Amino acid sequence: MEDRDDPKPLYWEASYEIVLTLIEEHPDADLDSLGLQQLFEWIVALPGFADDPDLAHDALLTEILREWYEEVNEIT
Repeated sequence: MEDRDDPKPLYWEASYEIVLTLIEEHPDADLDSLGLQQLFEWIVALPGFADDPDLAHDALLTEILREWYEEVNEIT
């Protein structure tokens, strides 16, 4: 079982793990009004985020936002 005080390191390429952590940290986020700058700030502030913030770009952030939206709005 993973210890909450020692989170698994998060890197940009692990977008699904980033999304799961964002859902946990920001369960009431309004994804329709969330801007890329705010998303970036939330990601780099996540427990365990260990990548270089300078590697972020709009396409990457947009993909993470899309993945987050799809995860919380699963079609049944």
